[in-house]
Amino acid sequence: MNTELGAVSTLLVYGAMACYVVAMVAFAVDVSALGVGAKPDRRRRAAGIGMSVIWLAVLVHFVAIVLRGVAAGRVPWANMYEFTLMFTFFLVALFVGIQRRKDIRYLGVGVALLAFLALFLATAVLFVEADGVQPALDSYWLVIHVSVATLATGLFGLSALTSVVQLVKGRREARADEPTPAIVPGGDGSADGDGGASGGGGSGRGNGAPVGERGPGGGSLAVAPARARSGPTVLDRVLDPLPAAADLERFAYRLNAVAFVAWTFTVVAGAVWAEHAWGRPWGWDPKETWSFVIWVIYAAYLHARVTTGWAAQRFAYFALAGFVALLANFYVVNIFFDGRHSYSGL
Repeated sequence: MNTELGAVSTLLVYGAMACYVVAMVAFAVDVSALGVGAKPDRRRRAAGIGMSVIWLAVLVHFVAIVLRGVAAGRVPWANMYEFTLMFTFFLVALFVGIQRRKDIRYLGVGVALLAFLALFLATAVLFVEADGVQPALDSYWLVIHVSVATLATGLFGLSALTSVVQLVKGRREARADEPTPAIVPGGDGSADGDGGASGGGGSGRGNGAPVGERGPGGGSLAVAPARARSGPTVLDRVLDPLPAAADLERFAYRLNAVAFVAWTFTVVAGAVWAEHAWGRPWGWDPKETWSFVIWVIYAAYLHARVTTGWAAQRFAYFALAGFVALLANFYVVNIFFDGRHSYSGL
């Protein structure tokens, strides 16, 4: 074990956290200015700063992981602290990689925030010195099984952030499309009434508005768009330039489909490794059980996605439930449940 390299790795993790905070602020400034009377082709300087800083964060983050592995003399994903380093790296690396082909800078705030919070928890609570591993973990399956699990977690995390944006955007679209009753002057002796200025055989319509039920004071309730009586809010202006909720749902679905394949491999590889290490492939250990529960949730989500006619919002809730189960599997089961995996911290 190289203590000095381990210390440098930790310092670099703190440096990456600082970069994520700066990137988060820059992306927040960019998002807050998206709908404030800006031209579609304007240069988004804050977003450019955010991308530059998050690229720096990814580089610093990667070097920290490499030095951690060199200090420990093994692959750097053998405990909860290192697992967090890896899955947050994949989360951000996937974000910057996809951004090169598709503009997803609107996810920058969430990506940077999630990475910072996970690393803060890792350094404050989960940190352990770089060292060797238990004999049962000294296997090539550690390289295969856990590396794919961290990749799947990063993919699920990026998809969950997309689903959150989808839910907010979908609620905004539903509110904008929903008609609300508006009082149209009318009734007895008014211009809209049956015997008013429109003539004795009036059409029952006034000012071009359709007349519905009688409202207070003899007026009629006309159907008018929700935004007709008040201008757009700040949140409305921020959300308007973002992709439609249906597009966000499709993007989240693709991420979840890829992540599900990786998670399936994780579960299968874990069973094979358990056979080699403990002489049985499956024992309903708490960690194994929760890993299977996660697999079932996402399998049901993908099946429902292609076979049912649910609204897009329901799929978002389904996907978020899977990610919450994933976080519970890692941060709750590992810490509070005793089992075969407790000594490994994975």
